[in-house]
Amino acid sequence: MSVSHDFFEDAKQHIPGGVNSPVRAFRSVGQDPLFIDHAKGSHIFDVDGNEYVDYVCSWGPMILGHAYQPVIDAVKAACDNGLSYGAPTQKETVLAKLILEAVPFMDKVRLVNSGTEAVMSAIRVARGYTGKDKIIKFRGNYHGHSDGLLVTAGSGLLTESTPDSAGVPKGYTQTTLLANYNDEASVEALFKANKGEIAAVIVEPVSANMGVVPPKKGFLEFLRQITKDNDALLIFDEVITGFRLAFGGASEYFGIQPDMITFGKIVGGGMPLAAYVGKKDIMDMVAPVGAVYQAGTLSGNPIAVTAGIESLKVLKADKDIYKRIDAFASKLEEAYKKKGISVNRVGSLLSPFFTDGSVESYADVLKCDTEKFAQYFRGMVAEGIYVAPSQFEAMFISDAHTEEDLEKTLSAIDKVL
Repeated sequence: MSVSHDFFEDAKQHIPGGVNSPVRAFRSVGQDPLFIDHAKGSHIFDVDGNEYVDYVCSWGPMILGHAYQPVIDAVKAACDNGLSYGAPTQKETVLAKLILEAVPFMDKVRLVNSGTEAVMSAIRVARGYTGKDKIIKFRGNYHGHSDGLLVTAGSGLLTESTPDSAGVPKGYTQTTLLANYNDEASVEALFKANKGEIAAVIVEPVSANMGVVPPKKGFLEFLRQITKDNDALLIFDEVITGFRLAFGGASEYFGIQPDMITFGKIVGGGMPLAAYVGKKDIMDMVAPVGAVYQAGTLSGNPIAVTAGIESLKVLKADKDIYKRIDAFASKLEEAYKKKGISVNRVGSLLSPFFTDGSVESYADVLKCDTEKFAQYFRGMVAEGIYVAPSQFEAMFISDAHTEEDLEKTLSAIDKVL
Protein backbone atom coordinates (compact mmCIF):
# COMPACT_ATOMS: atom_id res chain seq x y z
CA MET A 1 0.00 0.00 0.00
CA SER A 2 1.00 3.63 -0.44
CA VAL A 3 0.74 6.83 1.55
CA SER A 4 -1.68 8.11 -1.11
CA HIS A 5 -3.87 5.06 -0.47
CA ASP A 6 -3.85 5.67 3.28
CA PHE A 7 -4.68 9.35 2.84
CA PHE A 8 -7.50 8.45 0.43
CA GLU A 9 -9.01 5.93 2.84
CA ASP A 10 -8.92 8.55 5.59
CA ALA A 11 -10.39 11.22 3.31
CA LYS A 12 -13.31 8.99 2.34
CA GLN A 13 -14.40 8.92 5.98
CA HIS A 14 -14.78 12.69 6.06
CA ILE A 15 -15.24 13.94 2.47
CA PRO A 16 -17.79 12.51 -0.04
CA GLY A 17 -15.83 10.08 -2.18
CA GLY A 18 -12.63 11.31 -0.57
CA VAL A 19 -12.31 14.24 -2.99
CA ASN A 20 -13.67 17.74 -3.48
CA SER A 21 -14.23 17.36 -7.23
CA PRO A 22 -15.36 13.98 -8.65
CA VAL A 23 -12.81 13.41 -11.43
CA ARG A 24 -10.01 13.52 -8.85
CA ALA A 25 -11.21 10.19 -7.43
CA PHE A 26 -9.70 8.28 -10.41
CA ARG A 27 -12.78 6.03 -10.52
CA SER A 28 -12.74 5.69 -14.31
CA VAL A 29 -9.09 4.59 -14.42
CA GLY A 30 -9.21 1.92 -11.73
CA GLN A 31 -6.70 3.09 -9.17
CA ASP A 32 -6.38 5.26 -6.10
CA PRO A 33 -5.84 8.98 -6.73
CA LEU A 34 -2.42 10.50 -6.30
CA PHE A 35 -2.25 12.78 -3.28
CA ILE A 36 0.05 15.66 -4.16
CA ASP A 37 2.68 17.05 -1.82
CA HIS A 38 4.03 19.90 -3.95
CA ALA A 39 4.66 21.06 -7.50
CA LYS A 40 7.34 23.06 -9.29
CA GLY A 41 7.61 24.04 -12.93
CA SER A 42 6.25 21.23 -15.10
CA HIS A 43 6.47 18.57 -12.39
CA ILE A 44 4.29 17.42 -9.52
CA PHE A 45 5.40 15.30 -6.57
CA ASP A 46 3.10 12.95 -4.68
CA VAL A 47 3.15 12.09 -0.98
CA ASP A 48 5.00 8.85 -1.73
CA GLY A 49 7.94 10.77 -3.18
CA ASN A 50 7.15 10.04 -6.84
CA GLU A 51 7.81 12.73 -9.44
CA TYR A 52 5.70 13.20 -12.57
CA VAL A 53 5.74 15.34 -15.69
CA ASP A 54 2.39 17.10 -15.31
CA TYR A 55 -0.04 17.45 -18.22
CA VAL A 56 -3.03 18.29 -16.04
CA CYS A 57 -1.65 21.64 -14.87
CA SER A 58 -4.41 21.93 -12.24
CA TRP A 59 -6.92 21.38 -15.10
CA GLY A 60 -5.54 24.31 -17.07
CA PRO A 61 -4.60 27.32 -14.93
CA MET A 62 -0.86 26.69 -14.67
CA ILE A 63 0.14 27.84 -18.14
CA LEU A 64 3.36 29.36 -16.75
CA GLY A 65 4.13 26.25 -14.71
CA HIS A 66 3.73 25.50 -11.02
CA ALA A 67 5.11 27.88 -8.38
CA TYR A 68 6.09 30.44 -11.02
CA GLN A 69 8.34 32.68 -8.96
CA PRO A 70 7.10 36.18 -9.95
CA VAL A 71 3.53 35.12 -9.14
CA ILE A 72 4.56 33.47 -5.86
CA ASP A 73 6.54 36.54 -4.79
CA ALA A 74 3.66 38.90 -5.59
CA VAL A 75 1.14 36.72 -3.75
CA LYS A 76 3.38 36.47 -0.67
CA ALA A 77 3.72 40.25 -0.59
CA ALA A 78 -0.03 40.71 -1.00
CA CYS A 79 -0.73 38.32 1.89
CA ASP A 80 1.21 40.59 4.22
CA ASN A 81 -1.44 43.25 3.62
CA GLY A 82 -4.37 41.03 4.61
CA LEU A 83 -6.24 38.21 2.92
CA SER A 84 -9.66 39.74 2.29
CA TYR A 85 -11.29 43.13 2.75
CA GLY A 86 -14.80 42.89 1.31
CA ALA A 87 -14.18 46.31 -0.18
CA PRO A 88 -12.91 47.65 -3.52
CA THR A 89 -9.20 47.72 -4.32
CA GLN A 90 -7.39 49.46 -7.16
CA LYS A 91 -5.91 46.12 -8.21
CA GLU A 92 -9.36 44.96 -9.33
CA THR A 93 -9.37 47.73 -11.94
CA VAL A 94 -5.82 46.84 -12.98
CA LEU A 95 -6.91 43.25 -13.64
CA ALA A 96 -10.08 44.38 -15.40
CA LYS A 97 -8.02 46.56 -17.75
CA LEU A 98 -5.66 43.68 -18.52
CA ILE A 99 -8.59 41.44 -19.38
CA LEU A 100 -10.09 44.10 -21.63
CA GLU A 101 -6.76 44.53 -23.41
CA ALA A 102 -7.05 40.86 -24.35
CA VAL A 103 -10.58 41.35 -25.72
CA PRO A 104 -10.63 45.01 -26.85
CA PHE A 105 -14.12 44.72 -28.38
CA MET A 106 -15.53 44.31 -24.86
CA ASP A 107 -16.16 47.15 -22.40
CA LYS A 108 -16.64 45.94 -18.84
CA VAL A 109 -15.64 43.10 -16.52
CA ARG A 110 -17.16 41.62 -13.37
CA LEU A 111 -14.88 39.47 -11.21
CA VAL A 112 -16.23 36.36 -9.48
CA ASN A 113 -14.75 33.27 -7.82
CA SER A 114 -15.21 30.33 -10.20
CA GLY A 115 -16.07 29.42 -13.76
CA THR A 116 -19.41 28.07 -12.58
CA GLU A 117 -20.23 31.43 -11.02
CA ALA A 118 -19.09 33.34 -14.11
CA VAL A 119 -21.31 31.29 -16.43
CA MET A 120 -24.29 31.33 -14.07
CA SER A 121 -24.02 35.12 -13.86
CA ALA A 122 -23.56 35.62 -17.60
CA ILE A 123 -26.69 33.56 -18.31
CA ARG A 124 -28.66 35.66 -15.84
CA VAL A 125 -27.40 38.86 -17.43
CA ALA A 126 -28.28 37.58 -20.91
CA ARG A 127 -31.81 36.82 -19.81
CA GLY A 128 -32.16 40.17 -18.11
CA TYR A 129 -30.80 42.03 -21.13
CA THR A 130 -32.93 40.26 -23.75
CA GLY A 131 -36.07 39.74 -21.67
CA LYS A 132 -36.11 36.10 -22.83
CA ASP A 133 -35.72 32.89 -20.87
CA LYS A 134 -34.40 30.09 -23.08
CA ILE A 135 -30.75 29.17 -23.50
CA ILE A 136 -29.19 26.89 -26.11
CA LYS A 137 -26.27 24.75 -24.95
CA PHE A 138 -24.47 21.88 -26.65
CA ARG A 139 -24.33 18.23 -25.69
CA GLY A 140 -20.97 17.45 -24.10
CA ASN A 141 -20.16 21.10 -23.39
CA TYR A 142 -19.60 21.73 -19.69
CA HIS A 143 -20.41 25.09 -18.15
CA GLY A 144 -20.01 24.40 -14.45
CA HIS A 145 -22.39 22.84 -11.97
CA SER A 146 -25.23 25.37 -11.81
CA ASP A 147 -28.61 23.64 -11.97
CA GLY A 148 -29.84 24.95 -15.30
CA LEU A 149 -26.77 23.79 -17.24
CA LEU A 150 -26.29 20.27 -15.83
CA VAL A 151 -27.95 18.75 -18.88
CA THR A 152 -26.00 16.29 -21.05
CA ALA A 153 -22.85 17.94 -19.77
CA GLY A 154 -19.21 16.98 -20.17
CA SER A 155 -16.24 16.96 -17.78
CA GLY A 156 -16.77 15.06 -14.53
CA LEU A 157 -20.35 14.14 -15.39
CA LEU A 158 -19.16 12.38 -18.52
CA THR A 159 -16.40 10.67 -16.57
CA GLU A 160 -19.00 9.42 -14.09
CA SER A 161 -21.19 8.20 -17.00
CA THR A 162 -24.04 10.38 -15.72
CA PRO A 163 -24.66 13.22 -18.17
CA ASP A 164 -27.27 14.73 -15.87
CA SER A 165 -27.31 15.30 -12.13
CA ALA A 166 -29.74 14.10 -9.49
CA GLY A 167 -31.22 16.84 -7.37
CA VAL A 168 -31.99 19.19 -10.26
CA PRO A 169 -35.75 19.78 -10.61
CA LYS A 170 -37.08 19.50 -14.16
CA GLY A 171 -38.23 23.09 -13.97
CA TYR A 172 -34.65 24.28 -13.74
CA THR A 173 -33.74 22.77 -17.09
CA GLN A 174 -36.94 23.35 -19.05
CA THR A 175 -35.49 26.56 -20.43
CA THR A 176 -32.23 24.84 -21.44
CA LEU A 177 -32.38 23.67 -25.04
CA LEU A 178 -29.91 21.07 -26.29
CA ALA A 179 -28.16 21.23 -29.64
CA ASN A 180 -25.42 19.05 -31.09
CA TYR A 181 -21.95 20.57 -31.16
CA ASN A 182 -20.75 21.13 -34.74
CA ASP A 183 -24.29 20.55 -36.06
CA GLU A 184 -25.76 23.72 -37.60
CA ALA A 185 -29.08 22.07 -38.45
CA SER A 186 -29.79 21.23 -34.80
CA VAL A 187 -29.28 24.88 -33.84
CA GLU A 188 -31.48 26.13 -36.68
CA ALA A 189 -34.25 23.74 -35.63
CA LEU A 190 -34.22 25.07 -32.06
CA PHE A 191 -34.42 28.69 -33.18
CA LYS A 192 -37.28 27.81 -35.52
CA ALA A 193 -39.21 25.90 -32.83
CA ASN A 194 -38.62 28.60 -30.18
CA LYS A 195 -38.88 31.75 -32.29
CA GLY A 196 -38.42 34.92 -30.26
CA GLU A 197 -37.81 33.01 -27.01
CA ILE A 198 -34.05 32.37 -27.02
CA ALA A 199 -31.93 34.70 -24.89
CA ALA A 200 -28.53 33.27 -25.72
CA VAL A 201 -26.42 30.49 -27.15
CA ILE A 202 -23.58 29.43 -24.87
CA VAL A 203 -20.74 27.39 -26.31
CA GLU A 204 -17.24 26.24 -25.57
CA PRO A 205 -15.62 27.60 -28.75
CA VAL A 206 -13.32 24.59 -28.51
CA SER A 207 -15.12 21.86 -26.66
CA ALA A 208 -12.58 20.78 -24.06
CA ASN A 209 -14.70 18.95 -21.49
CA MET A 210 -15.43 15.87 -23.58
CA GLY A 211 -11.84 15.70 -24.63
CA VAL A 212 -10.73 18.30 -27.15
CA VAL A 213 -13.21 18.63 -30.01
CA PRO A 214 -12.51 21.58 -32.33
CA PRO A 215 -15.26 23.54 -34.04
CA LYS A 216 -15.83 22.60 -37.67
CA LYS A 217 -14.91 25.24 -40.21
CA GLY A 218 -17.61 27.90 -40.24
CA PHE A 219 -19.45 26.64 -37.14
CA LEU A 220 -18.58 29.55 -34.85
CA GLU A 221 -19.29 32.02 -37.67
CA PHE A 222 -22.68 30.36 -38.10
CA LEU A 223 -23.44 30.78 -34.38
CA ARG A 224 -22.45 34.42 -34.55
CA GLN A 225 -24.80 35.06 -37.48
CA ILE A 226 -27.82 33.11 -36.26
CA THR A 227 -27.74 34.79 -32.85
CA LYS A 228 -27.58 38.21 -34.50
CA ASP A 229 -30.46 37.32 -36.80
CA ASN A 230 -32.61 36.27 -33.83
CA ASP A 231 -31.69 39.03 -31.34
CA ALA A 232 -30.01 36.51 -29.07
CA LEU A 233 -26.61 36.83 -27.40
CA LEU A 234 -23.63 34.63 -28.19
CA ILE A 235 -21.68 33.65 -25.08
CA PHE A 236 -18.25 32.07 -25.37
CA ASP A 237 -17.39 29.95 -22.34
CA GLU A 238 -13.63 30.48 -22.34
CA VAL A 239 -12.94 29.14 -18.87
CA ILE A 240 -10.48 26.76 -20.55
CA THR A 241 -9.58 28.49 -23.82
CA GLY A 242 -9.24 32.00 -22.40
CA PHE A 243 -5.60 33.19 -22.36
CA ARG A 244 -4.56 29.71 -23.55
CA LEU A 245 -5.15 29.61 -27.30
CA ALA A 246 -3.89 33.19 -27.52
CA PHE A 247 -3.72 36.17 -25.19
CA GLY A 248 -7.15 37.05 -26.57
CA GLY A 249 -8.37 33.48 -26.23
CA ALA A 250 -10.65 31.80 -28.75
CA SER A 251 -12.13 35.07 -29.96
CA GLU A 252 -8.67 36.12 -31.15
CA TYR A 253 -7.70 32.63 -32.32
CA PHE A 254 -10.81 32.22 -34.50
CA GLY A 255 -11.52 35.88 -35.22
CA ILE A 256 -15.05 35.79 -33.80
CA GLN A 257 -16.50 38.44 -31.47
CA PRO A 258 -19.20 37.08 -29.15
CA ASP A 259 -21.46 39.30 -27.03
CA MET A 260 -20.19 37.95 -23.72
CA ILE A 261 -17.23 35.83 -22.58
CA THR A 262 -16.64 33.92 -19.37
CA PHE A 263 -13.08 33.42 -18.14
CA GLY A 264 -11.62 31.21 -15.41
CA LYS A 265 -8.53 29.12 -14.67
CA ILE A 266 -5.63 31.10 -16.20
CA VAL A 267 -7.20 34.48 -15.41
CA GLY A 268 -6.68 33.74 -11.70
CA GLY A 269 -3.12 32.48 -12.01
CA GLY A 270 -3.97 29.36 -10.02
CA MET A 271 -6.14 31.11 -7.44
CA PRO A 272 -9.97 30.95 -7.20
CA LEU A 273 -10.93 33.74 -9.60
CA ALA A 274 -13.06 34.04 -12.72
CA ALA A 275 -14.74 36.80 -14.70
CA TYR A 276 -17.44 37.58 -17.21
CA VAL A 277 -17.17 40.38 -19.74
CA GLY A 278 -19.42 42.12 -22.23
CA LYS A 279 -20.37 45.31 -24.00
CA LYS A 280 -21.31 48.33 -21.89
CA ASP A 281 -25.06 48.12 -22.53
CA ILE A 282 -25.08 44.45 -21.52
CA MET A 283 -22.84 44.77 -18.47
CA ASP A 284 -24.68 47.83 -17.20
CA MET A 285 -27.57 45.46 -16.51
CA VAL A 286 -25.57 44.22 -13.51
CA ALA A 287 -26.23 45.61 -10.01
CA PRO A 288 -25.60 48.15 -8.58
CA VAL A 289 -26.10 49.92 -11.93
CA GLY A 290 -28.79 47.63 -13.31
CA ALA A 291 -31.50 45.24 -12.19
CA VAL A 292 -29.62 41.93 -12.56
CA TYR A 293 -28.32 40.97 -9.14
CA GLN A 294 -24.99 39.23 -8.62
CA ALA A 295 -22.70 39.53 -5.59
CA GLY A 296 -20.00 37.72 -3.66
CA THR A 297 -18.13 38.13 -0.39
CA LEU A 298 -14.81 37.05 -1.91
CA SER A 299 -15.30 38.46 -5.41
CA GLY A 300 -12.23 40.47 -6.34
CA ASN A 301 -10.23 38.90 -3.51
CA PRO A 302 -6.92 40.81 -3.35
CA ILE A 303 -4.72 37.70 -3.26
CA ALA A 304 -6.42 36.06 -6.23
CA VAL A 305 -6.44 39.34 -8.15
CA THR A 306 -2.70 39.71 -7.53
CA ALA A 307 -2.02 36.25 -8.96
CA GLY A 308 -4.18 37.05 -11.96
CA ILE A 309 -2.43 40.35 -12.65
CA GLU A 310 1.06 38.87 -12.49
CA SER A 311 0.12 35.95 -14.74
CA LEU A 312 -1.57 38.07 -17.39
CA LYS A 313 1.30 40.56 -17.39
CA VAL A 314 3.68 37.75 -18.37
CA LEU A 315 1.36 36.41 -21.07
CA LYS A 316 0.84 39.90 -22.48
CA ALA A 317 4.56 40.69 -22.55
CA ASP A 318 5.73 37.42 -24.11
CA LYS A 319 3.37 36.33 -26.88
CA ASP A 320 5.99 33.77 -27.98
CA ILE A 321 4.79 31.65 -25.07
CA TYR A 322 1.92 30.57 -27.29
CA LYS A 323 4.27 29.55 -30.10
CA ARG A 324 6.37 27.50 -27.69
CA ILE A 325 3.54 25.60 -26.04
CA ASP A 326 1.78 25.01 -29.37
CA ALA A 327 4.98 23.57 -30.85
CA PHE A 328 5.40 21.27 -27.84
CA ALA A 329 1.81 20.05 -28.18
CA SER A 330 2.26 19.42 -31.90
CA LYS A 331 5.12 17.01 -31.17
CA LEU A 332 2.92 15.05 -28.77
CA GLU A 333 0.16 15.03 -31.37
CA GLU A 334 2.55 13.56 -33.92
CA ALA A 335 3.67 10.85 -31.47
CA TYR A 336 0.10 9.70 -30.80
CA LYS A 337 -0.69 9.65 -34.51
CA LYS A 338 2.36 7.47 -35.19
CA LYS A 339 0.87 4.96 -32.76
CA GLY A 340 -2.43 4.95 -34.64
CA ILE A 341 -4.27 6.89 -31.94
CA SER A 342 -6.94 9.39 -32.99
CA VAL A 343 -5.92 12.76 -31.57
CA ASN A 344 -7.39 16.26 -31.64
CA ARG A 345 -5.33 19.36 -30.96
CA VAL A 346 -6.06 23.07 -30.89
CA GLY A 347 -3.04 25.10 -29.84
CA SER A 348 -1.71 23.73 -26.56
CA LEU A 349 -4.86 21.68 -25.85
CA LEU A 350 -4.91 18.09 -27.04
CA SER A 351 -6.62 14.76 -26.45
CA PRO A 352 -5.80 11.25 -27.63
CA PHE A 353 -9.04 9.30 -28.21
CA PHE A 354 -9.22 5.54 -27.95
CA THR A 355 -11.68 5.03 -30.77
CA ASP A 356 -11.75 4.30 -34.48
CA GLY A 357 -12.05 7.27 -36.80
CA SER A 358 -12.14 10.99 -36.14
CA VAL A 359 -13.85 12.66 -33.19
CA GLU A 360 -16.01 15.63 -34.18
CA SER A 361 -19.05 15.37 -31.91
CA TYR A 362 -20.45 14.22 -28.59
CA ALA A 363 -21.69 11.05 -30.30
CA ASP A 364 -18.16 10.31 -31.51
CA VAL A 365 -16.78 10.83 -28.01
CA LEU A 366 -19.21 8.30 -26.54
CA LYS A 367 -17.71 5.60 -28.79
CA CYS A 368 -14.35 5.78 -27.00
CA ASP A 369 -13.00 2.68 -25.28
CA THR A 370 -12.63 3.88 -21.69
CA GLU A 371 -10.97 0.64 -20.57
CA LYS A 372 -8.21 1.10 -23.14
CA PHE A 373 -7.82 4.66 -21.92
CA ALA A 374 -7.57 3.43 -18.32
CA GLN A 375 -4.80 1.01 -19.29
CA TYR A 376 -2.98 3.84 -21.08
CA PHE A 377 -3.40 6.13 -18.06
CA ARG A 378 -2.00 3.58 -15.63
CA GLY A 379 0.91 2.89 -17.95
CA MET A 380 1.76 6.58 -18.30
CA VAL A 381 1.65 7.13 -14.53
CA ALA A 382 3.97 4.15 -14.06
CA GLU A 383 6.39 5.89 -16.45
CA GLY A 384 6.23 9.14 -14.47
CA ILE A 385 3.81 10.96 -16.78
CA TYR A 386 0.66 12.44 -15.23
CA VAL A 387 -2.19 12.85 -17.70
CA ALA A 388 -5.82 13.55 -16.86
CA PRO A 389 -7.50 10.53 -15.23
CA SER A 390 -10.33 10.60 -17.76
CA GLN A 391 -10.77 10.00 -21.48
CA PHE A 392 -12.96 13.08 -21.50
CA GLU A 393 -10.48 15.71 -20.34
CA ALA A 394 -7.74 17.62 -22.14
CA MET A 395 -3.97 17.53 -21.86
CA PHE A 396 -2.54 20.96 -21.00
CA ILE A 397 0.92 22.22 -21.91
CA SER A 398 2.73 24.86 -19.85
CA ASP A 399 5.62 27.12 -20.74
CA ALA A 400 7.61 25.28 -18.06
CA HIS A 401 7.63 22.01 -20.02
CA THR A 402 11.14 21.26 -21.27
CA GLU A 403 12.79 19.24 -24.02
CA GLU A 404 13.72 16.70 -21.37
CA ASP A 405 10.04 16.44 -20.41
CA LEU A 406 9.16 15.97 -24.07
CA GLU A 407 11.70 13.18 -24.58
CA LYS A 408 10.52 11.38 -21.45
CA THR A 409 6.90 11.67 -22.57
CA LEU A 410 7.62 10.48 -26.11
CA SER A 411 9.46 7.49 -24.66
CA ALA A 412 6.49 6.70 -22.40
CA ILE A 413 4.03 6.96 -25.29
CA ASP A 414 6.19 4.61 -27.34
CA LYS A 415 6.41 2.10 -24.49
CA VAL A 416 2.82 2.25 -23.23
CA LEU A 417 1.10 2.26 -26.63
